[in-house]
Amino acid sequence: MLEVIQVNSSDLQVGMYVSGLDRPWLEVPFPVQGFRIEDAEEIVNIQKYCKYVYVDSTKSAIPGTRAKLKPVSRPRKTNQQIFQGRRLSSYEDSSSWTDEFPRAKAAVDTLMETVDSIFEQVSTGGALDVVKVKQSVDPMIDSISRNPDACIWLARMKQQDTYTYQHSVGASIWAVALGRQLGLPKSDLRSLAVGGLLFDIGKLQINPDLLGTTRTLTDAEFSELRSHVSLGADMVANSGLMNKDVLAMVSHHHERHDGSGYPQGLSGENIPVFARIAAIVDCYDAITSHRSYSRALPPSEAIKKMYEWRDLEFQAELVEEFIQAVGIYPAGTLVELSSGEVAVVVAEYRTRRLRPKVMVLLDADKQPCLEVKMIDLLTEKSGADGKPLEIASSLEPEAYGIDMAAIKL
Repeated sequence: MLEVIQVNSSDLQVGMYVSGLDRPWLEVPFPVQGFRIEDAEEIVNIQKYCKYVYVDSTKSAIPGTRAKLKPVSRPRKTNQQIFQGRRLSSYEDSSSWTDEFPRAKAAVDTLMETVDSIFEQVSTGGALDVVKVKQSVDPMIDSISRNPDACIWLARMKQQDTYTYQHSVGASIWAVALGRQLGLPKSDLRSLAVGGLLFDIGKLQINPDLLGTTRTLTDAEFSELRSHVSLGADMVANSGLMNKDVLAMVSHHHERHDGSGYPQGLSGENIPVFARIAAIVDCYDAITSHRSYSRALPPSEAIKKMYEWRDLEFQAELVEEFIQAVGIYPAGTLVELSSGEVAVVVAEYRTRRLRPKVMVLLDADKQPCLEVKMIDLLTEKSGADGKPLEIASSLEPEAYGIDMAAIKL
């Protein structure tokens, strides 16, 4: 039975739970995680922006919602329908960002050291130590389970000269954050973490000059680059790792929802679900990272791109869950405030993604602040001049010469 159904905005009622829109959440002043309509004024506001929305009948607070609504051409699936046979449950933040950060940093630092060691061993012809890989991800998983913001901050602190290693760790963090949002059990979070670390391991056997080139590749070179998928799958299979979800992530992370990917051209539900997750986190981490041939996109622009690609490149439901998991302005995002000040996001509110807590780095004249200045945009809604205070735009990493890795909390 359908749970999420398309509804014309003219047919909305108080009590309906809006879980999706006919446009990116970025373009409207609504909570990105979905919301229940509380009064007629909210309906009028929705009608200003949307011709139709998606209503989750299981979360709606009016009787008979299912019977009154018309299904969409491709019925939306609930998480439980996507992950049949798995017991899903919601996670609650059990520690504050401040308390979690030192534990997250220790976990990610250890993970980086382990990945560096493992990848160095593999690149010189050694075997893949899967036991070491599995052990290395557990502290990071525990941290994200308690509060994902600290690890997300650390995932944003990227170094271009170690892109492959950083990308693997970043993808692993994004994958676990998405798994947490989906309500997957800890065993599945571990699979996502390991798969995120390993799905690009085949690139260690590709010519580094080919990986870092800025010129157009020949057909033969492009074919060699694509071979990292089969090379990685063979390495993981030969390591003795039997986890089918991890193997699926390595083998199919370049497949696309519309069948345009490789190596098999799989589409839709023919792509293993963990590989669908891998494709999303691989793409997001790549487009928000500086690469030899591309500048990093600010997170808000990257999210907008991901939303535009739903049901083309990636499954729509998983894209929307990913947006809920990381937010529009994830921790570690540089932003410019309406006051002209430049700040970095340090923590988000799960229910009010557009008004996070920020630390001001530059004043309105773009000069470094002499003292630490924290602003909670949820409670501080106007500046010293009495004008509304909000995020005006997100900025590229290193905007105004800011060294993100040098920021001290």
